[in-house]
Amino acid sequence: MNFTKINTEILAEITSAIGADKVFTDAESLANYSHDETEDLRYQPEVVVKPTTPEEISALLKICNAHHVPVTPRGGGTGLSGAALPIYGGVSLSMEKFKAILEIDTENLQATVEPGVITEEFINAVAEKGLLYPVDPSSKGSCFIGGNVAHGSGGPRVVKYGTIREYILNLEVVLPNGDIIWTGANTLKYASGYNLTQLMIGSEGTLGVVTKIVTKLLPKPSQSVLMMGSFSTNEDACAAVSAIFRAGVTPSALEFMERKGVEWVIKFDDIKFDLKDDVAALLMIEFDGDDLDDIFKNCEKTNIVLEEHKCTEVLFADTAGQKEELWRMRRTMAESVKSNSVYKEEDTVVPRAALPKLVNGIKEIGSKYGFESVCYGHAGDGNLHVNIIKAGMSDEDWKNKLKFGIAEIFELTTALGGTLSGEHGIGLVQKEFMPIKYSEIHLNLMRGIKQVFDPKGILNPGKIMPEPPTPKGE
Repeated sequence: MNFTKINTEILAEITSAIGADKVFTDAESLANYSHDETEDLRYQPEVVVKPTTPEEISALLKICNAHHVPVTPRGGGTGLSGAALPIYGGVSLSMEKFKAILEIDTENLQATVEPGVITEEFINAVAEKGLLYPVDPSSKGSCFIGGNVAHGSGGPRVVKYGTIREYILNLEVVLPNGDIIWTGANTLKYASGYNLTQLMIGSEGTLGVVTKIVTKLLPKPSQSVLMMGSFSTNEDACAAVSAIFRAGVTPSALEFMERKGVEWVIKFDDIKFDLKDDVAALLMIEFDGDDLDDIFKNCEKTNIVLEEHKCTEVLFADTAGQKEELWRMRRTMAESVKSNSVYKEEDTVVPRAALPKLVNGIKEIGSKYGFESVCYGHAGDGNLHVNIIKAGMSDEDWKNKLKFGIAEIFELTTALGGTLSGEHGIGLVQKEFMPIKYSEIHLNLMRGIKQVFDPKGILNPGKIMPEPPTPKGE
């Protein structure tokens, strides 16, 4: 793509429109905004801009659209797909100043927030009013709610409460040409033409810049119980997952953890957990509600299912501290794996009954290509995070052959009825694999949507869609 480099005249226009105190070109700022949590990739912007109002973003995008300067929106920098990397330079548009919780409407069970609000801070703010915002990705303590919207994020409680798509009612968005719109209405039903709100969710900042978010809220359950089931094989643990739902119960969370990941967490994060020698995998199962009797009935039904699937031990977290320790073990698993080895993380999702075949297949592909893997994730909705570990692979094989192994993982995922990402998004690092799942007809529809919103292609270019194939004869 041919974009315009930011010269002194363009920089002066941006500075005049936004304010010199919000425009940064120093080496430290450019380095800080050149990466996110995606492996070790770095792409340096030419300028970092930190606006504070939708009108300032509008002015910025009008300038960049006129001069054909690329703009890459950025949230908390916790992404794992490279969506916030400014691969063509240009402007890194940080949303970190948009950090206000504008309203918590307790009558309508809604809230209006800015995209730079840290997700956990929002969860805690509504909890103080007896309400629940259930979207809680593992990075909730540092990720922004705007980034969650951009990636269609989920987290452990998706299994009962649904993804972020079920909670976003309306969005204020600045379009690439600078126009400011609301995408929908603050209503629980919407049947008024194309649903632009849902289109924006998961679009990874390629169609517009979200500046306000209206969310749905729920009453907060007063009780919860956490169970931990141990298994001697990954297959037994994964097979138990769909059986739990077939028994007529719906946990508020159902997480799978492979032994190696737990070992690394215990070492890395000083977690106190007695991991028995015969344990290959764990299921962490949570039930919540307001009636403890009903919760314990669900636990009893679940316990029967676990026994039928060769569960070797079931533990119950008796105190809030024990619950928090177990959740900390799960939430720090990604960081623990990252601290131990060169790695790549993939975000597969399949119908949950297919989980045993997925885990088996991943291990077989790893043996074929020479990499190890640590699997964990939101088993209750079929979403398995696959941390690929370099292990004994040579640098050359890691660089040149690994991508074929990853492609086989996605081919397997697709063959099992799944898709390429459950919550991390496509961004930069997964876009080459999109044709495994989607035909050119499907990809061209996506490219056409991008063209309508952003005809000059300035907003987060080079993400999600692979380049179309070159016509024969050219």
